[in-house]
Amino acid sequence: MSTAQAEKTGSPLALETENEVRIYAHTSLIYWWPVWAVGYLLAMLTWAQGEPTKFADFEVLIHPSKNLGVIYTMTFFLVILMTNVSLRGYASATFVAVLVSLTFAFAWFGWWGDIFHAFNNLAIFMNFGFYLFFSTAVFLVWAANTFIFDRLDYWKFRPGQVVHVRVFGGGEETFDTHGMSVQKLQDDIFRHWVLGLGSGDMLIAITGAKKEEVVVPNVMFIESKLRKIQRLVAMKPDQTQNTTVLGDPS
Repeated sequence: MSTAQAEKTGSPLALETENEVRIYAHTSLIYWWPVWAVGYLLAMLTWAQGEPTKFADFEVLIHPSKNLGVIYTMTFFLVILMTNVSLRGYASATFVAVLVSLTFAFAWFGWWGDIFHAFNNLAIFMNFGFYLFFSTAVFLVWAANTFIFDRLDYWKFRPGQVVHVRVFGGGEETFDTHGMSVQKLQDDIFRHWVLGLGSGDMLIAITGAKKEEVVVPNVMFIESKLRKIQRLVAMKPDQTQNTTVLGDPS
């Protein structure tokens, strides 16, 4: 029976497809997309506007502007900083307040002109080959980690049931959702909003004979998934008729 036919008849195949949400934990590499995205953009600019420059017996393509290298270096540095410094709740509010205060203080003392002048004198040059090779290397690692390795360990939420699946070595572990709570932890201003565009860490509090709390880090599109999960957790296994809860594969 095809999936389309199963959906019309309300068969178990259709119900399992419609009433399941999968949650994948991601490493901090998920937030490294600006490194390869900006690198490819600068590679295209260098290819289109670059000038051939001779070094010993070979020639490389370098963009005449000194700003491209500065932009890429700062992008790389900020991604490293944001993925390794965590600011949640009051810490993130304090950071924003301090940043705004420093902005006004620098303007009051007239320091912004000196800072911009110093950056204007900063020159970093990278050739087309560097942008292309390094961005491709980062992209391949990012893609393999995001779409292959991170998907080898995940959680499946169904009506009244949660299954922890480990593709290699661990098999499946099933939990009853009775008394279980699922919530989003406080947002990290850097990872979850600046780089993650609305990602978040999910806390699963398991009750019953084996009580434990599990943190699933860096869940993409967490708000929409959390709403679906909370509905599934509150349901019983036989309450699967007339529901349409689709799991996002991310």
